[in-house]
Amino acid sequence: MNKFFRLLLPTLLGFALGSAVNMGLIMAGGSLIPPPEGADVKTMEGLQASLHLFEPRHFLMPFLAHALGTGAGALLAAWLAPNASRVPAFVVGSVFLLGGIANVLLLPAPVWFNTLDLLLAYLPMAWLAQSLVTRLRRAEGQG
Repeated sequence: MNKFFRLLLPTLLGFALGSAVNMGLIMAGGSLIPPPEGADVKTMEGLQASLHLFEPRHFLMPFLAHALGTGAGALLAAWLAPNASRVPAFVVGSVFLLGGIANVLLLPAPVWFNTLDLLLAYLPMAWLAQSLVTRLRRAEGQG
């Protein structure tokens, strides 16, 4: 099978898992840390209009969703990648980073959150996932 397709499948599966983890944490976040009184978080317009009501604690679950979603997706992609290729994990991290940049452009979140999110939730998590898989493979004698 063509190398491109052998790298594409782990990347797509990683992206699917990462998206599911991200969405699951975002959906669970409202019950763990309820949105502020009067905030409409059901629509993008409502979220944009009420984001000024959010306190720092309200940004914990979105950050964890972004970081853990990226990490889970990159971990799966790295694990499934043939010949210990780093490409799938970093493609997953890069695609999630593009989503994070889109969020920064669409939502008026505080600068501190945007900075923390873009710098720590995406590519570092992909690197961490890839590093973990590389260490596990070395420990098992696979590469």
